[in-house]
Amino acid sequence: MQSPKLPTNERQRLDILSEYQLLDTLPEQDYDNITSLVATICDAPVSLITMLDKERNFFKSHHGVPFRESPRDISFCGHAILGDGPIFIIQDARLDERFTDNPLIEGANAIFYAGVPLVNPEGYALGTLCVFDHKPRILTDSQKNALITLGKQVVNSLELRRQNLKLQTAKDELTLHNIQLKKFASHVSHDLKSPLANIISLTHLLKDDLEGKHSDSSLEYLNYLEDSALILKDYIDGILLHYKADELLKEEREDIQLSVISEKISHLLLSKDDKLSYSGQDAIKNINKAALTQILINLVDNALKYNVSEKRLIEIAYVEEPKYHKFSISDNGIGIEKEKQDLIFNLFAIIPHENIKRSTGIGLSTIKNLVNKLGGDIGVTSEVGVGSVFTFTIAK
Repeated sequence: MQSPKLPTNERQRLDILSEYQLLDTLPEQDYDNITSLVATICDAPVSLITMLDKERNFFKSHHGVPFRESPRDISFCGHAILGDGPIFIIQDARLDERFTDNPLIEGANAIFYAGVPLVNPEGYALGTLCVFDHKPRILTDSQKNALITLGKQVVNSLELRRQNLKLQTAKDELTLHNIQLKKFASHVSHDLKSPLANIISLTHLLKDDLEGKHSDSSLEYLNYLEDSALILKDYIDGILLHYKADELLKEEREDIQLSVISEKISHLLLSKDDKLSYSGQDAIKNINKAALTQILINLVDNALKYNVSEKRLIEIAYVEEPKYHKFSISDNGIGIEKEKQDLIFNLFAIIPHENIKRSTGIGLSTIKNLVNKLGGDIGVTSEVGVGSVFTFTIAK
C-alpha cells in the first residue's frame, strides 16, 4: 500500500481549508442532498463529501456509511487531490499497487472509487466529492459528467459559505469598532463639557468684572472667546446626541402630558423675554417620551438660536392622527430661504446668516435620523423674516 503524498502546497492548503470552518461541523441538508443524488445517478452504495484535514478525512456528508471520518494515510481521496484531471477513478482497488493491503478494501469492501477534487478558485484542493462501490465497475460518460458538475456545485456552495463567514467577521469587527468609537466619543465629550462650561462662565464673569474698565478691543476679544466656546459646546452636544440617538429608541413607551414637557423645556432653554406655548391635545398616549423630549429640545433650541426678535415666540402643537402622532414647532425667527430648506437636514449642512452665530450642522441631521427610526418623517415650511414651522410625525 502506498500512503498518498502531501500536496506541495499542503501548509497553505490547510490554512485555506480552515477559512471555511467545515471541520467537525454537523451535517447540513444541502450537502446531504448532493451525496444522495450522486449515489442515485452513479448507482453507488456510498457517496461522500470529504474535507482533507492534516491527518484525517472529515466527511461533511456521508451517504451509505455510519462513520464521519477516516485516516488520511489510507484514503483514496488523498490520492485523488493529487491528480491534474477533473475526476480520479479506480476501477478495482485490489489490482492497483497503491491500494494493495489497504484496510478499506477488507474493512469497508471499497473496491471501486471515483472522486472529483473540490478545487477552490485559488487552486487549492480542499477535498472530494466521491462514490464507492463494493465491486469493480465503469462509470458511463453521463455519470462522470454528472459527478464533475455536482462537484462544481459543492465548490460553489463552499465559496458562498466562505464569503458569508468573511462578511460576518467584517460585520462583527465593524460593530465592535462602532461600539468603541461610540464609547470614545461619549467619554471625551463628557470630559470636555465641564472645562468648557467653566470657560463660558469665567468669560461672563470677566466681562461683568471689567465692565466700563476695558477697551472696546478687549470686549471684542472676550466676545470672540465666548462665541468660540459656545460653538464648541454645540459640537459636543451634537456629538452626544448623535451617539445617544440609538439608545433613546430602546426606551419604553408611556403616556405623557405635552404641557409638562413644554414647561420643562421652558425652564431649560428660555430667557425671561421668551415665550413657549403649546396647543392641541395635551394628553398623548403610548409614545417614547425620552426620544420625543430630545427632538423637541433640539427643535426649540434651534428656534431660539435662529431668532433675532426682541421677544422670541415658539409654539408646540400636537394633533393625533390614525397612524401617527403629529407635532409642529413654529417660531417668529429669521426664516429659511425656500431653495435651502431641503439642505438643512443634511449632516454638517450650515446656512450662514450675518446676525446668527455659526452652527455645527449636526443637530437637525441627527433629529431627522431619529424621527425616521421612530417610523415618521420631518419637514419644514418657512418664510424669510416671518418664521419657520418644523413638522414631524412619530408612528403609533
